[in-house]
Amino acid sequence: MQKLSYNWFTEKQVDFEYKKYILLAYFQEVKHDFDFVKLYPVLSDLITQYRNTLAFVENKNRIQNLFPQKVIGIDSEQLHLQYEQLIQDDKLMLEIETIINYSLPKFEYYLEEGKKIYDFINEHLKIFPVGVIPLHIQEGYLLLKDTSENNVKAYQYAIKLSNTPDENYGSVATDFVEEYRCTFSNTFENIKLHLIKQYKNLPNPATYAIDTDINIPLQETYLPIAKRILVKYISQC
Repeated sequence: MQKLSYNWFTEKQVDFEYKKYILLAYFQEVKHDFDFVKLYPVLSDLITQYRNTLAFVENKNRIQNLFPQKVIGIDSEQLHLQYEQLIQDDKLMLEIETIINYSLPKFEYYLEEGKKIYDFINEHLKIFPVGVIPLHIQEGYLLLKDTSENNVKAYQYAIKLSNTPDENYGSVATDFVEEYRCTFSNTFENIKLHLIKQYKNLPNPATYAIDTDINIPLQETYLPIAKRILVKYISQC
């Protein structure tokens, strides 16, 4: 999808009608991806754009509050002094505020739509360990059942746990290893045994499988959400 730049509301021509056109084109692509249940990278980009826009508003208000104010009256009910800013926004800043005030509700709407899709899919993905789980679980194999192609895709994963505010659980890197057909005898346990025999770098790997009963795009939705589920699951072990 075509992304907005991080300073889209201030770069080039700062004009409400022009920015409105840019924004509506962006949200049209967002809606297109959501209609096909494609969450990434569109959802991550939406979150970043929304946070950047809010940060701009907060920084502007903080800077504006540093300037001197003039007392213009008293609120008789609340017994508070009423102030007026001595330095007012110029025409450019007022235009930017108009653009931002228009964009924020739309960002919030599509973020909510994305969250609904995410929550629905999350409810249909079930994670469970395969076989005996070793003490070292920060790396191993992740098996994804893909109902759309009737197969299981095996990934090698490595997790870096984190307690930072932006990453409640941590991050995970995955590398595609192999694909297996879903058959009565080709169980998750058998797939794990095959991986152990085929790849000697992980002789006793932690292995987790994620099963689902719905068809969803692999790269844009299934794998990104599965990675988040895996990190959350392991961080709680």
